[in-house]
Order: sequence, then structure tokens, then C-alpha cells
Amino acid sequence: MDRLIHFFGLALSVVVNILDPDVIVLGGGVGNVGELYTAGYQKLCEYTFHDHPRVQVLKPSLGDSAGVFGAAALAAPEIPFGGLMITQNFRD
Repeated sequence: MDRLIHFFGLALSVVVNILDPDVIVLGGGVGNVGELYTAGYQKLCEYTFHDHPRVQVLKPSLGDSAGVFGAAALAAPEIPFGGLMITQNFRD
């Protein structure tokens, strides 16, 4: 786990140093690794040029099933998901 956290922080620090994003969303199965939001974020802070980067590292609101909902959105114009209604508009 230490190796994962080290390289996670190192890799995301490159993104933060170059692009300076406001938010990074960890999708797929990686989003389920809770240590990345705590220890991984601390490592990211160690490797960035700024001591306290303003970037937030967040879990995806649809969990690791976002790809499934995206694929379903291609097939159906409206998809109910909990209290949300996911709508996809296609242009001809």
C-alpha cells in the first residue's frame, strides 16, 4: 500500500503542478481505495510546488458504475438514478 500511495501522490502532483485543476475525481475501482483520499492526498501535497494545493480529490458521485450509466445514457434518453434524473440530449 505504501508503494501505491507514493506513486499516486507523485503522479497526481505532476498533473497538479502542470494543470492546476480545481478538482480531481478518482473513477473506476481506484475510487474505492479510501487511503488515496487521506494518505494519498498528503503525498500529493509533499510533491507539489505549493505546500497546500487548492485541488480537491473526490469520489465520483455515481461510484464505480459511472461507465455503466454512461453506456445506458447512449441507449436511453432518460435514466432515473436515486433522486437524480440523468438526461442525455443527442443532436442530429
